[in-house]
Amino acid sequence: MFPTVREVLALDPVRHGAPRLVAGDAGLDRPVRWVHVAEVPDIASLLGGGELVLTTGIGLPADDAGLRAFIGDLADVGVSGLVVELGRRYLTGVPRVMAAAAERRGLPLVELRRATPFVRITEAVHALIVDAQLTELRATEEIHQRFTELSVEGAGPGEVVRQAAELSGCPVVLENLSRQVLAYDPAGESAELLLDGWEQHSRRVRPAGRTAYDADSGWLVTAVGARGQDWGRLLLRWPAEGDLATARPLLPAAVPDGRRPLGAEPARALQSPPTRLTILVERAASTLALGRLIRRDAEGLERQIHRTLLTALLDHSLPVDEVALRAKALGVTLDRRHLVGVMVRFRVDDPGEGVPAGDRGEPGPSTGPARLRDLAEAVGQALRETRLTALTSAVDDHVVGVLLALPDAGAEERALGTFATVLRRTCLDAPATPRHDAVPRQAARPMGAGRPGGVIVAAGSGVSGLREARRSLVEARQIADAARRDRRDLPIFRLPHVGLAGLLHLLRDEPRVQTFVERELGALLAYDAQHPREQLLGTLRAYLEQGRNKSAAAAAAHLSRPAFYERLARIGRILDADLDSVDACLSLHVALLALDAIRTP
Repeated sequence: MFPTVREVLALDPVRHGAPRLVAGDAGLDRPVRWVHVAEVPDIASLLGGGELVLTTGIGLPADDAGLRAFIGDLADVGVSGLVVELGRRYLTGVPRVMAAAAERRGLPLVELRRATPFVRITEAVHALIVDAQLTELRATEEIHQRFTELSVEGAGPGEVVRQAAELSGCPVVLENLSRQVLAYDPAGESAELLLDGWEQHSRRVRPAGRTAYDADSGWLVTAVGARGQDWGRLLLRWPAEGDLATARPLLPAAVPDGRRPLGAEPARALQSPPTRLTILVERAASTLALGRLIRRDAEGLERQIHRTLLTALLDHSLPVDEVALRAKALGVTLDRRHLVGVMVRFRVDDPGEGVPAGDRGEPGPSTGPARLRDLAEAVGQALRETRLTALTSAVDDHVVGVLLALPDAGAEERALGTFATVLRRTCLDAPATPRHDAVPRQAARPMGAGRPGGVIVAAGSGVSGLREARRSLVEARQIADAARRDRRDLPIFRLPHVGLAGLLHLLRDEPRVQTFVERELGALLAYDAQHPREQLLGTLRAYLEQGRNKSAAAAAAHLSRPAFYERLARIGRILDADLDSVDACLSLHVALLALDAIRTP
């Protein structure tokens, strides 16, 4: 915001005085906050730092110690520089002890070899300061206006980053907490060079504070997040590649007498970024954080309404006409549509199932509610990619429900197939290579579609009206539940795929089924409980699964045929059943399948 000593010395009123740098060239890029005229030796106590002091020297100490103390006091208070007009106290130049003290403290000391009205210098400098402040104010106002518009418009991260790069003229990168690039704009530079080895480079950029400049790497960094939860960083490289020539410190050329004429000085040395750039990255970060919150809240509210409507269809808590009206207001038309209920769930509720307790570790982000939320997001993403109209939300702790609204029954198979394919791809997607206009999204976690323990997509029968939609949804839910026991890898489970085992799984809580199992197998189960070493139930299972082929069953049970025959005879006596009868064996086999369903959670 403030001009530097170097820039002040280049002003016409100062150049009129034939300025010459005597000492302290290292401090020429100090900012000048104000200009102060002083003719007393104890002026330092009245200064606050950042002033350029003008003097004729008539009130300065006459002794060397006094001059050293005068220079030391000015340096201690942090003045930007000292300008001495020759002709009144010092005729040909300032004392050498004064120049040596200034050089030692890095304080710019300048002689004016021609008489110059100080008022013209102060006016010019103060006008420069005010102009700079106005320019800074206008730039800050434009920054606030631009990012306010972006917030109101709901601009995506790619657009926010692009605007930040355009306003600053510097490369800008948005990354997540894993140092993966979410969006970037190279500001005309090489994108390949900018992103080459980004993760390793980014991890070396560790500024102190929430918003800070890392001088070693040249990146201005601010955290991105809200509500105490940061999710990324926004980085702006300053100076930009094109500004390095003017921002890199250069050594001034020396002249024979050691005193350097003004006007041939090097460009400004490298320093902290301008205040407006700090404001810019902070406003950009706020816009990104706000946009993410708005999208999340809007999506969360929409999902809540979807869940309310799906739940209403399942439990009849709202009239069908009201569900149709509220769905239409959401942009989901259900009237005069072919409706198909779909349920999506994981085959295994707990990802640690089957894993020894000692190997499971702490619950991670892919367990519990977070796991269901990931699945719901994947379902929503698949619906968007396939451009299918539907109500969708989690309907319980394990299942995501979908009510597809299709134009006609002929579109059903194709729509379901496309949806299932895209969903499985979405569930297995790794984070993509960052794009220039990439939108930040939570990295998709592999959900294991296409194998036991993966994702099950179950669809009910299509219906022609909303009043029948509940039947399709309930059927899909039952199919999804039954399909957990099916080891086949099917893209979509429909009612014909369920079979007897699936039907019994759906009916496992039915008291009449449990009574049937006890009537058919209760005696044998009681016998096994009293004789745990024999386990005749396994013998009966082998016999029935081998189609009543005794030789094959004996081999499957790893028993000799005489021993196996003896066990079968004992089972017949315990159950009071003829194991050579087709009807008796069919009843026992159904009871075994029902028992498996009851024992399976």
